Amino acid sequence: MIPASFDYLAPTSVAEALAALAEHGDDAKVLAGGQSLLPVLRMRLNAPEVVVDIGHIDELRGIRDDGDAIVIGALTTHHEVIADPLVKEHALVLHKAAVEVADAQIRHRGTLGGALAHADPAGDLGAPILALDAELVITGAGGERRVPAVEFFTDLFETAVGDDELLTAIRIPKHTGWGAAYLKFVRIAHQWPIVAVAATVSPDRTQAAVGLTNMGSTPLRASAVEEALGGELTAESVRRAADQAADGTNPPSDLNGDSDYRRHLAKVLTRRALLEAAGLEQEKGAA
Repeated sequence: MIPASFDYLAPTSVAEALAALAEHGDDAKVLAGGQSLLPVLRMRLNAPEVVVDIGHIDELRGIRDDGDAIVIGALTTHHEVIADPLVKEHALVLHKAAVEVADAQIRHRGTLGGALAHADPAGDLGAPILALDAELVITGAGGERRVPAVEFFTDLFETAVGDDELLTAIRIPKHTGWGAAYLKFVRIAHQWPIVAVAATVSPDRTQAAVGLTNMGSTPLRASAVEEALGGELTAESVRRAADQAADGTNPPSDLNGDSDYRRHLAKVLTRRALLEAAGLEQEKGAA
């Protein structure tokens, strides 16, 4: 299907992009890598009057060390996230999740910021961003503000980014040496995950963080699991805590599985992901 007609703007700076958004308000849509927006336009699920293509703003690209954090520009592609040594060293769970995003073509075109701003609860990257306690840098006419990841995703396909603002960067506190796992359950390769779990564990196994994919209208932090772990992780403490993975969630029911099936998957995948991230041997015969 051909998209409805729209005006096209291609600013070359954040200031130009913000001016365009201020002028056109909610009649405008931002285009980053295009891997989320273009299918929506083709299916006419959205028909903006103006598309603001920010893909020419070079200042929104790249990954840099910022002391106790790494900063990833919103236009950094999934492929660049995967290949960057800073991400592997300080945010391994994000690296592992980005490897699982769709196929190579999409990973070379799609952007981290675009995926997060799209806020699909079945997207692969929201859960690791939550598990890493990232801050999302949002820029508007009044300057920058930082929003914790737990406050960034507000509802289905909705975020804290206003109509006249841009997501410009992602700040990730360094998780140097932390173990990591990202496990997703799909029926066919490159499918959106039916359920996925991002887990990261400190080197001494006393801290853990878990993010859930497709278990509600937004990516979710598995707070009940983290609270239940307590002290140093063991195979037994992981098993007990993982039983609470579905607490506080509201998973959808669709052709890929009903909500109860997803709750079961969340428990299984959470246990497996934590065991892998902690470097603990998984019990033989465990589901």
